[in-house]
Amino acid sequence: MRTQTLAAALTMATLLPATHSAQAAQAAWPDKPIRVVVGSAAGSGPDIISRVMADRLYGVWGQRVVVDPRPGVAGLLSADIVTRSAADGYTWMMMTSQLFIATSVYSNHKVNLARDFASISLIGTVPYVLVVNPAVARTIPELIEAAKKAPGTLRYGSAGAGSAEHLTGFLFGQMAGANFVHVPYKGIPQAVADTVGREVHFSTPVLPVAMSFVQGGRLRALGVTTRKRSALLPDVPAIADVLPGYENFGWYSLVAPTGTPQDILTKVNAEVVKAVKEPQFIEQLKSLGIDIVGTTRAEFDTFRRNESKRMGDIIKAASVTLQ
Repeated sequence: MRTQTLAAALTMATLLPATHSAQAAQAAWPDKPIRVVVGSAAGSGPDIISRVMADRLYGVWGQRVVVDPRPGVAGLLSADIVTRSAADGYTWMMMTSQLFIATSVYSNHKVNLARDFASISLIGTVPYVLVVNPAVARTIPELIEAAKKAPGTLRYGSAGAGSAEHLTGFLFGQMAGANFVHVPYKGIPQAVADTVGREVHFSTPVLPVAMSFVQGGRLRALGVTTRKRSALLPDVPAIADVLPGYENFGWYSLVAPTGTPQDILTKVNAEVVKAVKEPQFIEQLKSLGIDIVGTTRAEFDTFRRNESKRMGDIIKAASVTLQ
């Protein structure tokens, strides 16, 4: 009995320092720079949002938040990097709607968004906007009528099969009962340029991409893809005004590898939610057409589940699968 008691005491003595050390490390967090991995290029919407947030959090914690752009395979490259990182609170990822699409469209990957990532917060949403050359149509009903009169002749451009713009245009045609032809490009800028040149009849870029073309009169915005109008284009109706229930939008959020300590996730969430409610932060993102949200971790968990089903249903209907 004495031998067993001594063994137990020695075991506890061995474990306690490690436990106290781990607790102390979490209490001191952050005590070194934090990395935010972004699945798109420097200067993109997710990259800009990450940098605005990084500056804000540096002012709170006094530790650098380093934005690390890792574009490739619609965000899957960045996701793979983060899943292989330590779940210690020092690596985060800017998760976007495009990554949700990519995991459903590309068959050859090992990323499981529900399993591999812990929610921090949904930061904001952004609409896509249906734009045409001004000579093509003046309204959504006019565009739909033209498509129905000549099925299979009107074309829309996107950033490629399975891209957000592809699915946005597909959903529009499906709900309108119109047969539009999808024309994939290597990127949305070329699709927008060809919309200006009438090589395609419309495209559905994210709002910031379209703004300069609309303001310059080279494109006409017929409708935004969110259920309410955008503050940047207050005179442009929502497509849902014509097609009730129509909705598709981009979104931006922060996540961390599954296994990241709960107290760290809670601490980060509190600061992110506080930041996105500040007038300065809102003003900085307004030019990107972003509607600020800011959620609890539980609310974002629910949002992720709903988005996974919604996007999965659209992708299934569009029959998109890539290697």
